[in-house]
Amino acid sequence: MPDTSDTAGTGTPAPAYTEDLARRVFVDPQGPVMVEGPIEIALEDGEVVRSERFMVAVCTCRRSRTYPWCDTSHRRRARAVPPPEDGNP
Repeated sequence: MPDTSDTAGTGTPAPAYTEDLARRVFVDPQGPVMVEGPIEIALEDGEVVRSERFMVAVCTCRRSRTYPWCDTSHRRRARAVPPPEDGNP
């Protein structure tokens, strides 16, 4: 049976829904989830982190050194190929 209490299992009262709490989320399959801020994220260990930015990139690949915030580590790193020494491609 689903938890229908105000705390929803977190021990913290859930805020009542208001239009002001609604956030727009943009999902990019090749990158982070973009959320209109400010936002709070409850991490797996119970820590709550907050960002006051107007747009927040949330990491979904877990490669970020600043997790849960995206640092663009998901982008493929490509090394520049040096031109051939004889000048022909």
